[in-house]
Amino acid sequence: MAITGGASGIGLSAASEWVDSGGRVVLLDRDESALAAATDRLGPASRAIPVDVMDTASVAAAFADLAASEGELAALVNSAGIARPAPSATMTDEDFTTVMDIHVNGTFRVCQAAYPLLRSSGAGSIVNVASVAALAGMPGRSNYTAAKAAIAGLTRTLAVEWAGEGIRVNAVGPGYVRTPFTDTLVAQGKLRAKGIERRTPLGRFAEPGEIAQAVMFLATSPSSYITGHLLMADGGLTIQGDWY
Repeated sequence: MAITGGASGIGLSAASEWVDSGGRVVLLDRDESALAAATDRLGPASRAIPVDVMDTASVAAAFADLAASEGELAALVNSAGIARPAPSATMTDEDFTTVMDIHVNGTFRVCQAAYPLLRSSGAGSIVNVASVAALAGMPGRSNYTAAKAAIAGLTRTLAVEWAGEGIRVNAVGPGYVRTPFTDTLVAQGKLRAKGIERRTPLGRFAEPGEIAQAVMFLATSPSSYITGHLLMADGGLTIQGDWY
């Protein structure tokens, strides 16, 4: 398995699940110190390749390295992402385009680079990380909601195009997850945890391992007849209808 954003959060939890099940994992991330810490934690069944998903040449070099060393790829997880909340009326062009480039263009670049290796495996699987933001209008997050909705659409199209090559393409839509990423947003006052917990029927944030389990399901044979699907792992957030 190869995982972008694999040095922390959901990506690292998915890597841990994969290794625990007996697999090998290649972590792809631009944070080299975090990559070193992650591979130390995961042990000899893991290795790291620094990569910037906004840079086509960097992505191509990473998959050339992976092809030379691993030779094939059973699964790919696209988990790299950032958030830059701001009101739409004042959001900078850079903040909008950077979020789109990492999430959408980055996901496409990586899927395209991984395609030959997934095809040669005969039964490759891609899991893209979308979000509850793919299905909701979240004030102050027009860049993020647009990006996650685009990932869901890209997932469906790749699923149709690549099914004949034996490649399944799905997405998981996490709700709010306790990661260093969300902890930073809470500390900065950009995310109100109590309001999210009240709005979520299960009454809490997810743990990264809970999302990793959904990723593992979509990446492996128990989901062998599922493709083009967005699996919401959100504690009921997107179906909450208690407006009364």
